Amino acid sequence: MADLSVAVCEQLWNEAQLQNRVIAPVFRLWRYRQPVVVLGCSQRRLLAEVDTHADLEVLLRESGGGAVLTGPWMLGLSVALPLDHPLVSTSPVGSYRWLGETIAQTLQDCGVPADAVAPQDLRARVAAGAPTGPDWACFGGLSPWEILSSGRKIAGLAQVRRAHGVLLVGGVLLDRSPWTLLCETLARPTHDAQQLADITTHGRAAGGSTFERASFEQRLERALQACLNREVCPA
Repeated sequence: MADLSVAVCEQLWNEAQLQNRVIAPVFRLWRYRQPVVVLGCSQRRLLAEVDTHADLEVLLRESGGGAVLTGPWMLGLSVALPLDHPLVSTSPVGSYRWLGETIAQTLQDCGVPADAVAPQDLRARVAAGAPTGPDWACFGGLSPWEILSSGRKIAGLAQVRRAHGVLLVGGVLLDRSPWTLLCETLARPTHDAQQLADITTHGRAAGGSTFERASFEQRLERALQACLNREVCPA
């Protein structure tokens, strides 16, 4: 797969995990070298709207949620779990909790204020009229246990549940994302890019000079391994 983009390799790996029964938990971190747009499984219609002049790869993933612009500014992650694993809740929302809290705690350890949003806190934000972005973009909305830093979204999550196991995927913004590139590729209004910039943040901005990307990636890898080894989240 040397000629394939990291985003393509990620999707192939994700699909392969649920083709057979997941026996033991396994995870991968994804470090993207070039920008690729990845659409949620229900966004196939957007493929017809892609700007044919945009020199950007556009993929369709198996998990739900909105469009994601992967690239060097983002760290991706995938976790495959057996159906009977203690970290898998009967509720899809509950199955996100340990992962959201682990990412949030790791960001905190690296100097970034971060919190995984509990369902009741999300309801309170909605009732208070918290600002949202375009609903077609993953980072335009907020779901339970996704991560905020000072009220702005810094990490998103998605999930696939099959008879063979559960796949959790996520993306953490470590640097500034070129939202205009995402909107241009999908022929979305230019003001959507400004909305996305207004409601999101990234590790370098939120953590300042104390934030080191390599340290965060190493810490997150250790934290995920600890969760899966101990079958309980240290957060």
